[in-house]
Amino acid sequence: MKLATLNNNTRDGRLLVVSTDLTKAVEAKAANTMQGALDDWATIAPQLKAEYDELNAGNAAAFDFDETACTSPLPRAPQWLDGSAYVNHVELVRKARNAEMPPSFWEDPLMYQGGSDTFLRPHQNIHFETTDWGIDMEAETAVILDDVPMGVKKEKALDYVRLIMLVNDVSLRGLIPQELGKGFGFVQSKPSSAFSPIAITPDELGDNWNDGKVTLPICVDLNNAPFGRADAGVDMTFNFGQLIQHAVKSRPISAGTIIGSGTISNKGADGGPGKPISEGGLGYSCLAEERMVETILHGSPSTSFMQFGDNVKIYMNDADGNSIFGMIDQDVEQYNPPA
Repeated sequence: MKLATLNNNTRDGRLLVVSTDLTKAVEAKAANTMQGALDDWATIAPQLKAEYDELNAGNAAAFDFDETACTSPLPRAPQWLDGSAYVNHVELVRKARNAEMPPSFWEDPLMYQGGSDTFLRPHQNIHFETTDWGIDMEAETAVILDDVPMGVKKEKALDYVRLIMLVNDVSLRGLIPQELGKGFGFVQSKPSSAFSPIAITPDELGDNWNDGKVTLPICVDLNNAPFGRADAGVDMTFNFGQLIQHAVKSRPISAGTIIGSGTISNKGADGGPGKPISEGGLGYSCLAEERMVETILHGSPSTSFMQFGDNVKIYMNDADGNSIFGMIDQDVEQYNPPA
């Protein structure tokens, strides 16, 4: 199934069932909201599937689907946990500042709990008071879960994945060092994230959902030029089963919880740091990684973080070039706080 949430000026929006080719949609009959469907997935999902099949067969009640009218599939969620499954990304971060990588980083995933009360719409611009905070995008895959019991192991954890989507985990790189230096994690440096207009059930990916990984390139365009084409299934040290196992080690988590993969990152063809697309590489999924590689190779970064007026697009296509999740499309604009 392919599902979306229409922005109808309520907190949780209106659940839509979307056609396979993303051209048509209907308001779901089985549930009013995405969270409502997830809260009773065993009962609601078969009804949504019947609506999906009817839509794809040519439901006369369908209307043209406009992804720009959508919120993130969950406009707010019980919990947003973001992992760091691509250890190549973490290794580059540490290498750029001449820090050794603890061996445990290859054995136990990193994860933080982000804000989940104010997700951005996929076509909503990013607003900050200043560019001095180091505005960056992070292109990732993410899963939405059913209720997951405490202590579930990785072999069973994937059974609780209900939907898959993309995310721009917006980061403020200039604020991160001070927060981490306090030893208590992210708050200011991890503002509201945006998710793809469409969330899909794993079966929609066919063989490209394999061993808890999405095995397709994630496309990142910066100012309408290709910036990243890293394969989400390559160099993913921890799959989603392992990330879920990590999250439920000491507590259960509730339906609607989202877990992100962390910044998608591929090594270069020679096993070293990846190269920009302009140099024949797969590029990057965030600006910080390009800056890290520049620092490693040249002693200092030459690429700046995002400035006012910059645009980022994040999307993923199938083998035939068709959009799977719709597009995250955001400009960076200056924010003027209330007086």
